[in-house]
Amino acid sequence: MTEFPVIALRSVELGTPDLATSVDFYTRIWGLDVVAEIGGKVFLAATGDDFHVLELKQSDRAELRKISFRVSTPEELGLLFARTVTAGCTVLREIGPADGPAHGERFVIREPQGSVLEFVCGDRRKQGRVVANRPGRLAHVNINSSQIEALSDFYRDVLGFRLTDRSRLMAFLRCNDDHHAVVLAEAPSNGLNHVAFLMPDLESVMRGSGRVVDHGYPIGWGVGRHGPGDNVFAYFVDPQGVVIEYTAEVLQVDDGYRARGPEEWVWPPGRTDHWGIAPPKSDACKKAQISIGFSGA
Repeated sequence: MTEFPVIALRSVELGTPDLATSVDFYTRIWGLDVVAEIGGKVFLAATGDDFHVLELKQSDRAELRKISFRVSTPEELGLLFARTVTAGCTVLREIGPADGPAHGERFVIREPQGSVLEFVCGDRRKQGRVVANRPGRLAHVNINSSQIEALSDFYRDVLGFRLTDRSRLMAFLRCNDDHHAVVLAEAPSNGLNHVAFLMPDLESVMRGSGRVVDHGYPIGWGVGRHGPGDNVFAYFVDPQGVVIEYTAEVLQVDDGYRARGPEEWVWPPGRTDHWGIAPPKSDACKKAQISIGFSGA
């Protein structure tokens, strides 16, 4: 395989107990557009060139149903499939045509700690554009893990990601020039921590956050600037209890970047970000970050 067989985080699928409310929130308030409704799923797009970045499906509870990654070539897709099987992943769908509106070839597995991962190649794209105050694409997904080192090893040794930084509680992994596409957080149980959407710039994070606040959803953490990744952030909790983030200005790195460890990623007492202005994370946000499980788990 090449150095990065996975070249991008493409989309996530969330289960929701109230599909209509979730669609309304993510379109009218969060800034996405409905682009398809197929097989009981609603597909929503950001303004960039991904056909969709979010799938919503009616479910008994709020849950993370799937994370989708884009793979570079059909050959890499085949090699990656073989590596996941060898690593002990459960095959949910073998390589074949994708059944969603973005098409392409795909396979779907459940990794050993329970999250469902889809890998796609040749999926449909659209003409992207930059729109102020609206998300352009996904930035990263943050996964809770009770065995963070084992999951970090899986992403690196099996999927070809690279570790960029390791704080006391989190591992940051990249598959392209973005500092991280996947973040792993130490937690008592496995599940979804949050999903981050990339905004065009700091101004868009601020104005987008203002729009969400105007609709009755308070900021759960932020606005601030993270340590690892140096990205601006504002966290919210969606109507079903899923933590979502507006972010911008993600650090771009190459092979010359030196990964730093927990002893270097420390803050003075009381500080939670680079700027020192972000208040402590709300109790509602902290609770939500450990409350969303994986489908079928």
